[in-house]
Order: sequence, then structure tokens, then C-alpha cells
Amino acid sequence: MFWLIGWILFGFLVGLIARAMMPGVQSLGCLRTMGLGIAGSLVGGMIGYFLTGGSVIQSSGWIGSVIGAVVLLAVQSRRQGRIE
Repeated sequence: MFWLIGWILFGFLVGLIARAMMPGVQSLGCLRTMGLGIAGSLVGGMIGYFLTGGSVIQSSGWIGSVIGAVVLLAVQSRRQGRIE
């Protein structure tokens, strides 16, 4: 049970950091910010896999998670036409 609470807090903090790093306004609520952080961790893990090897589905640390979340935000902003 504590691992789930840890993932929720970790995802929320990573999502907040990623949103602070991206320019512009992101209209995300608390749940979507948390989901962004958790998905960013998985994307960061995949990036780490392609760079260093290991398992394809792995979580990454704080830096990798933030990088993954920023990548996801950039993709979302590009799809919505906010970044040119």
C-alpha cells in the first residue's frame, strides 16, 4: 500500500517540476499532473533503456522522470499547436 502512495506523491512532484520547466500555461489538474509525472517516469526509463540498456519497462530516477515528463508535455503542446 505504501508503494502506491509513494508513486502518487512522486508522480505529483515530478509533474509539478516538469510543468514549472515548460514555458506557457498547461491546463492540467492535480490528477493529470500526477499522471504526467508517472508517465514521465516510464518514458524516462525507456530513454534510459535506449541509452544504457537494461529492462525496457523500468522506472527512472528524479532527473530521468522529469526529462520524460517534459518530453510528454512538449509532445502534447505540439499536438495542440502551442509550440511552433
